[in-house]
Amino acid sequence: MEGVENSRESQAGISARDMAQIAVFAALIAALGLPGAITVGFSGVPITVQTLGVILAGAVLGGRKGTAAVVVFLALTMIGLPLLSGGRTGLTALAGPSAGYLIGWIPAVLFIGLLTGRILPRYPIVLGLLVNAVGGILIVYLFGTIGLVLRTDLAVGPAATTNFAFIPGDLVKVAVATVVAKGVHRAYPGVIGA
Repeated sequence: MEGVENSRESQAGISARDMAQIAVFAALIAALGLPGAITVGFSGVPITVQTLGVILAGAVLGGRKGTAAVVVFLALTMIGLPLLSGGRTGLTALAGPSAGYLIGWIPAVLFIGLLTGRILPRYPIVLGLLVNAVGGILIVYLFGTIGLVLRTDLAVGPAATTNFAFIPGDLVKVAVATVVAKGVHRAYPGVIGA
């Protein structure tokens, strides 16, 4: 009977372990929204800790499972669960100036996950920092800037400069995620490929 179940899992491409990891990281992203949000400046875009969960999902789970965790989390917010920082739902966030940042989580986690898979099994800290910074900062900021231009009356230049307020906190998130991912990959090699 166990052989039949394993065969079904491999045909579907997702195991019970994969589903559990995806669920845990979706829950982690939700939990990181509990501290709330701080709105800085005039853009109306909040500073949250949830991006740390997005970076961790890619850096620990890889592209496929990390992206699935972020998509599950976003789907839950779209059906009305107030899981975003400050108790917001996905529909509320997509109607506001932070829409681009939220959408940017998907390409960011995919980028981080795919490139993390390429630097394993060693996961050098410098490369981990670089991958997490490009995905967790540059990609998210790119989508966020586009969202600000589309959702506010800001031009591209002023929209891009609003990101400066987020850089110090996001650098801390990248560093924390990199150290955690290094520890996970050292303790549990093969988490991404599992």
